[in-house]
Amino acid sequence: MTDYEVLRVFCGPDGGHGNELGVVRDGAAVPGEAGRLALARELGFSETVFVDDAERGAIDIYTPSVRLPFAGHPCVGAAWLLGADRLVTAAGTVRVRQDAEFTRIEARAEWAPGRTLRRYGSAAEVDALDVPPPGEWIYAWAWQDERAGTVRARAFPGRGDGIDEDEATGAAALLLTAELRRDLTIAQGLGSQLVTAVRPGGLVEVGGRVRRAA
Repeated sequence: MTDYEVLRVFCGPDGGHGNELGVVRDGAAVPGEAGRLALARELGFSETVFVDDAERGAIDIYTPSVRLPFAGHPCVGAAWLLGADRLVTAAGTVRVRQDAEFTRIEARAEWAPGRTLRRYGSAAEVDALDVPPPGEWIYAWAWQDERAGTVRARAFPGRGDGIDEDEATGAAALLLTAELRRDLTIAQGLGSQLVTAVRPGGLVEVGGRVRRAA
């Protein structure tokens, strides 16, 4: 079995929850897209990252069914683990900012895979949703407090690859921030938290807490 580490990305204020991420530090141990996809499917995380050059921050991202040019929670997790100030993805170079609590990345909305942003009238409506059938990647959201910029969200990838609901989704948070054109604090899944900010030059910052999985 290839060595890998497991992180929890976008943990809540108490350090709990977060979306699990598999990280293969020695990307060269799994060469080729087919082999990486097979390992990502075997591990079963919503995303798995292969580090191709730790010094440069070059990474390669896979779900259990597809390769992604860019994704939020893998970038935040890999940046935290590597202590990087930037990452090189297939979509482009992602800038990184570390502070005492959050690891934050800057990226462009057009790098994010397509998602349907579906607004609901209340957080309670989002909480009550059942998992929809496969076929459409849905980011369900509602304002908790519009004036304060706080959002309740859930994410349903709809790929039919065993990930029925994503606990925390950086790319979707990036898209929502770009659409609303304002900074957000997002409570997603069972207890995860994401923070976002609109940055100059068409960039959006997405950040969160990262912990090693127990």
